[in-house]
Amino acid sequence: MLSRIADSLFWLARYMERAEGLLRVTATHYLLSLDKDVNGALTWQSVLETFTTATPAEIEATKNQTAEALKLLLTSNSNANSLKMIISKARENARGIQDYITKEVWEEVNSFYHLINQPTLDKRLSSYEAADMLDLFTRHSVLYTGITDITMARGTGWGFMNLGKYIERCFETIVLTNKHYQINHYKIHESKDIMQWRQLLMSLSGYELHLKTYRSSADNHDVLHQVLFNEDFPHSVVYSLGRIDRHLQDVTKRNFSEENAALMRCFGRLHSKVKHTDLDTLNNHTLHPYLEELRGEVLQFTKLLGQQFFSYA
Repeated sequence: MLSRIADSLFWLARYMERAEGLLRVTATHYLLSLDKDVNGALTWQSVLETFTTATPAEIEATKNQTAEALKLLLTSNSNANSLKMIISKARENARGIQDYITKEVWEEVNSFYHLINQPTLDKRLSSYEAADMLDLFTRHSVLYTGITDITMARGTGWGFMNLGKYIERCFETIVLTNKHYQINHYKIHESKDIMQWRQLLMSLSGYELHLKTYRSSADNHDVLHQVLFNEDFPHSVVYSLGRIDRHLQDVTKRNFSEENAALMRCFGRLHSKVKHTDLDTLNNHTLHPYLEELRGEVLQFTKLLGQQFFSYA
């Protein structure tokens, strides 16, 4: 497979996963903002800090303005991480590889692109229709995932798409976890009401699983176990790394080289680090460095992957 094609498949899947993550967080925050939070009024500050390139002054001015926050997150041309910009990049990648993706995948990405570019969208997001529009966007994101899963052939291209998807998901979980534990001062062993963690868990589609799986009152500890080490949770770091391992083997098994072997060793160290981390070693002082180090190692692996398969300098 040409490196250009592999690169576009990788980034198409990565951008679409990024869009889904942004929508989950935004929709969760919007719905929770309609109720009184356990800590008082819920602002958009943490979401804007995570998903926009806005300055601290701009965030301060926008954090209590739901309509403006939604525009910045979803339809802004000035925010490189807005949903509109992400879908535009996904469509651009899909447009150049139409011979390598199914007709159904292209049509769904294209449909999503035209939906997010509707001229009346900002007005609708400023009205009572905001919840309906978030729901519509989310449905398109889920529809893309389903269409891709049931129509794409399981070849090398599928492997690169899934590498992009699960690398993005791994980054998302690490970043969101770090942000929410930062808000709680990284106090793992302090008992907090589960409502304190509802936003993080709902943003990762893990709230119901948490309630059904974890029975203790040590929610700070249990939430960390779920998002990092629970192998049955599709958005946990260890689950994402497990899927990356599988698809990395798929794309390298037919082309053995020293470079591929070095890439596999790099990933193996990262995967083993997470699988063999003792949760009890993480505390108020070690959690933040651990998450930052983990993020850095995922970034380093992604850089090596690009250099090996996509001819990045």
